[in-house]
Amino acid sequence: MMFSNIGFPGLILILIVALIVFGPNKLPEIGRAFGTTLKEFKNASQDIMSDHNKKKQ
Repeated sequence: MMFSNIGFPGLILILIVALIVFGPNKLPEIGRAFGTTLKEFKNASQDIMSDHNKKKQ
């Protein structure tokens, strides 16, 4: 995973910068949108892998 080398201090720094840039009112909305996007990407990846495995058989 891409974020495996960030660590806790890096994560805190990213959150502080995001808070400064976007403000406290926008962060929940951005987090929700990111979560939805990640969920859709995961579902699409699983569908592709499922289709690929069916074609192999």
